Amino acid sequence: MRPSRRAVLTATTAAALSTAPAAAAAQRHRKLRTGFERLAQDGYTLLGNQKVGIVTNPTGITRDARHIVDVMHADDRVDLTSVFGPEHGFRGTAQAGGSEGRYDDPATGLPVYDTYLKSGRPLADIFTASGVDTVVFDIQDVGARFYTYIWTLYDCMEAAQLAGKRFVVLDRPNPVTGRAALGPVLHKEFATFVGRQPVSQAHGMTVAELARLFNGEFLTDPVPLETVTMSGWKRSEFYDASGLPWVPPSPNMPTPETALVYSGTCLFEGTNLSEGRGTTRPFELLGAEGVDRRWAEGANELGLPGVRFREAYFAPTFSKFQGKTIGGVQVHVHDRAAFDPVRTGIALLVTAKRAWSGFAWRPDNWIDKLTGSTRVRTMIDAGADTDEVVAGWQQDLAAFRRTRREYLVYR
Repeated sequence: MRPSRRAVLTATTAAALSTAPAAAAAQRHRKLRTGFERLAQDGYTLLGNQKVGIVTNPTGITRDARHIVDVMHADDRVDLTSVFGPEHGFRGTAQAGGSEGRYDDPATGLPVYDTYLKSGRPLADIFTASGVDTVVFDIQDVGARFYTYIWTLYDCMEAAQLAGKRFVVLDRPNPVTGRAALGPVLHKEFATFVGRQPVSQAHGMTVAELARLFNGEFLTDPVPLETVTMSGWKRSEFYDASGLPWVPPSPNMPTPETALVYSGTCLFEGTNLSEGRGTTRPFELLGAEGVDRRWAEGANELGLPGVRFREAYFAPTFSKFQGKTIGGVQVHVHDRAAFDPVRTGIALLVTAKRAWSGFAWRPDNWIDKLTGSTRVRTMIDAGADTDEVVAGWQQDLAAFRRTRREYLVYR
């Protein structure tokens, strides 16, 4: 830990707003207020006398499903002058690996700048050119290290510091809870846009907590940071307890149930099997040509907590095996509190390799970028079972958990 860095973290916004008591236990979720809701209810005081730019996407919505850019643009109490779009774009028109480019938003007339795959000085130059004083971040995360929005957050924090801008993070729930950090921790030599810094595969943090972690541990020069936290959120809660509408953060994240399995089954992006893109159940359906019932049988024999596997056949409409009927498994989570997505993802890799002779890693060893080192790939190739692979990252994970604990703000 580096106390000198933590010392520069500004205090979390002190303007807490009272919330109406729930009318009944069934209305319990209405006690939750997102960072944006608290900011707006306080009259945008935190952004007073500032030209504001916001990094957001279709998930930046209010409880009644209005986009916060539209809400802020119509409110004279805040001077919103620019929007910054991440991967998939501000309005969400681009598929994986794409963005919307530079344009003027038809609904508001605001200039929209493209941040995707930009970092450091080039991104700082965009913030400078926009003329904003404060950069605000409000995007729904899904809790996995390799989901790129948290690294958009990191890159934007770094660029805001270089450009001399304030940075404000508006918090939203981690949809798969904030109970625990799980999985391997990234080794710095494997840093990419699916993992810039040593964070565990499932981080168990909110974006505001991650921003505090980034500022205190990883940024060479911390940015002037303020976080507008939620009220009424508990670390043990899944997304459905929030009462908030779900907007797919990306085209292949259609439901909170997708997010529940994603931090484990996304590992199949690093193999020659389909991870379910091009189906209505991405990351829940996995398979390839030549896979049969033996994979589901082998996975079920492990008795993994909270999950069962069904023999499944499907034909992706795009991505791997487009238009071909392939065999595999569907992941059915029946006890989400007991379910460990990362252990499950490893178990599925181990059993797929044993059940299907055609199993192969992607030639570019993308699995190493996803897991954060060569360890998972080389151990599975050497015949290690699930428990042995999971045991291999426990020391790194314990160290990350100790660091993480310093930046948690919710119980």
